[in-house]
Amino acid sequence: MRQTQDILKAAKEATASLSLLTTEKKNQALAAMADALCASRERILAANRQDVEAARASLGEVMIDRLTLTDARIEGMAEGIRALIDLPDPVGRVIDSHRREDGLLIEKIGVPMGVVAIIYESRPNVTSDAAALALKSGNVCVLRGGKEAYRSASAIVTAMKEGLVRVGLNENLIQLVEDTTRESATALMEAVGYVDLLIPRGGAGLIRTCVERARVPVIQTGTGICHVYVDASADLDMALSIIENAKTSRPSVCNACEVCLVHRDIADAFLPRLDERLASARAAEGKIPVVFRCDETALSLMPHGTPAGAEDFDTEFLDYILALRVVDSVDEAVSHIAAHSTGHSEAIISRDEQAIARFVGAVDSAAVYVNASTRFTDGGEFGLGCEMGISTQKLHARGPMGLCELTTYKYVIRGEGHIR
Repeated sequence: MRQTQDILKAAKEATASLSLLTTEKKNQALAAMADALCASRERILAANRQDVEAARASLGEVMIDRLTLTDARIEGMAEGIRALIDLPDPVGRVIDSHRREDGLLIEKIGVPMGVVAIIYESRPNVTSDAAALALKSGNVCVLRGGKEAYRSASAIVTAMKEGLVRVGLNENLIQLVEDTTRESATALMEAVGYVDLLIPRGGAGLIRTCVERARVPVIQTGTGICHVYVDASADLDMALSIIENAKTSRPSVCNACEVCLVHRDIADAFLPRLDERLASARAAEGKIPVVFRCDETALSLMPHGTPAGAEDFDTEFLDYILALRVVDSVDEAVSHIAAHSTGHSEAIISRDEQAIARFVGAVDSAAVYVNASTRFTDGGEFGLGCEMGISTQKLHARGPMGLCELTTYKYVIRGEGHIR
């Protein structure tokens, strides 16, 4: 097993060759990586089956779904890589420029970060997304996945490296940490001089640890206590459809709805229908029913409701569980979100333009939706090809992180013998 320090050294040494690649060459490499993923489909699926089988003893079904790869998901990974080919290269772009009165030209130019390290858990698709985004944005990536998905990640990286070699590039542009213990995560957090940016993707515990302990720059990502507020003027059929999608289409992801806030004026009409749609109807169809954690008012209207506990409005369930609260106004909904949100994604369902304006203006999250599901907070859905993660902080990057968010800038000043 290669030592993490050796992997970091190899990554740092590879940055110079990548920073000078043309857009055409990078796109050629991306196409080769996508093709290699598809050509290695059976090998990747076989490795993934081993991961899934080993994880069944420790992970629930929702998280097993997050870990599992299929033909369609591998094809989706390849398409995510190919989508980056058509996007503008952020390296070398002129972000801003101005010429002084004396003729001195000052330009602000996009440049790569250098080495981007990603610590993530049990989602194998992160492996290909991160590697492809890093390459197109001129960065070398160091991938440190969780032990549950290591075989899958290794097979994916092997395929992508084969793609790089096929077009004459250094396979060290993509690095996978072989040690899945806490020691390797700590090594990345403390890799001053080797790691230019650290991005944790996973649960609240992982993100908190990185933010608190890292000595290298960190972008806080991912944790999503996402809210949907159903306003007094909402179209109730629309609200039911949106909440069903936001909660049940894939509950294990960070953009799934975890809390539903309902205006008191429509609670009597809406909540029993929500109970029927997400609990009774799903059970009748052989699907997993949603469990409701309700405040006192909601509980009286939900046949399948259970009392909300002290932590239920501050929990990212990542499961078929939805916390419910009845509120008296859009302002009360906004106040609840301010107190409990992680700054990821929030939605309002309403036909009242004043209520919508109040919600959009006052809610301070990375993505704010009007009459749409929170499940769209995703790099692919936002037209970024794929994403490195979803930043819930405000400095440098916010929301889905695509190519531009993986670059920084420098100033280039052009003169003709100018002196000060």
